[in-house]
Amino acid sequence: MDLYCVYFDLKPGITDLKLVESLDHYMGHLRSEGLIAGHRLTRAKLGFGLKGHGDWNLMIEVRDLAQLEAAFQLVASRRDPAEGFHFGVNALVQNPVFALYRDFPDAVRHRGEERF
Repeated sequence: MDLYCVYFDLKPGITDLKLVESLDHYMGHLRSEGLIAGHRLTRAKLGFGLKGHGDWNLMIEVRDLAQLEAAFQLVASRRDPAEGFHFGVNALVQNPVFALYRDFPDAVRHRGEERF
């Protein structure tokens, strides 16, 4: 499983539950199209977040990079309904920082022949 992570803050005046509602519509659409496996939204607790990465973290789960690329292609088309859902979330957040992680060890990992 690969995790596409977005760290961010809310824009001034945006409520946390507005974010949740908009994000659920967007991620629900991507999931119903088979373009993501799932998502999770977390918020820094007691100010213990990563410095410079905002209070919020969206983790989007994809099977592999091919599924992530398919999701990017849909969003990059800038066509509704995906465009409306994307705008609905993007308009609420600021200072996004993006990262890509993977489960480890990889499912294909073979042990015993490493040369480093």
